[in-house]
Amino acid sequence: MSLKAFHFFFIVVAILLSLVFGAWCVSNYYTPAGRPLDLVFGILSGLIAISLAIYERYFIKKLKKVSYL
Repeated sequence: MSLKAFHFFFIVVAILLSLVFGAWCVSNYYTPAGRPLDLVFGILSGLIAISLAIYERYFIKKLKKVSYL
């Protein structure tokens, strides 16, 4: 596995983890014991997922001519 392929895989996993964590935080906010900090963490996690997706797009464009092997 090349460094490019590993980097692509790692960023995709980070995006998914950020989305799952954000959804978990937001769902905790709507429970009876929910705190405002849960909502803040959920929103920040969503913003991090968006920024990682933008970075992934930039990375793919930048290294378009480099093979995955």
